[in-house]
Amino acid sequence: MESKFNELQKKRRSIYAIGENVTADKNDIFNLVKTTIQQSPTAFHSQTVRAVVLFGEKSNKVWDIVEANLRKVVDDDEAFKNTQAKIASFRAGFGTILYFTNTPKVHELEEAFPLYADNFATWAEQGIGGAQQAVWTALAEQGIGASLQHYNPLIDNDIKKEFDLPAEWTLRAQMPFGSIEAPAGDKEFLDEAEQFKLID
Repeated sequence: MESKFNELQKKRRSIYAIGENVTADKNDIFNLVKTTIQQSPTAFHSQTVRAVVLFGEKSNKVWDIVEANLRKVVDDDEAFKNTQAKIASFRAGFGTILYFTNTPKVHELEEAFPLYADNFATWAEQGIGGAQQAVWTALAEQGIGASLQHYNPLIDNDIKKEFDLPAEWTLRAQMPFGSIEAPAGDKEFLDEAEQFKLID
């Protein structure tokens, strides 16, 4: 069975060699991210996903914050050089998307539907994961490379303070994106018999 969707998914890879050579308009990228997240499903249509799209120096500031906070916890100078090089690769991109969960909405649902209360935090994670996957694939369709990073909660307070973001938003991931300067390597898969079962 042919699937255009799966052909796009094959383009969605973790691209670490990114650059600023993106010809798409910033507003078009923002609108792509916005529409993609709006069309992504969430449990109870809770719409708990929040996103901030940053470009240029604002995007670089995210990675300045990451570097400064990691410097506080990495004592080994030699090891920190590797960390700096990794962060520099993210800073080299065209922009960064910050993904958040609107935590009060999760708590509101827990109170409104006590029978399912234990599930709403998990469902919110599923919602943001789906949104990230969808945005990542939508960017790949446009020839824009990205990867998903997780420096939260180490950077949470500084990010919210720097960009004047609501305290109740919980930072879940950071997605640096940009032009694809080098392709991803080959992708390896588990043995299918280990991963899948067909029961008919």
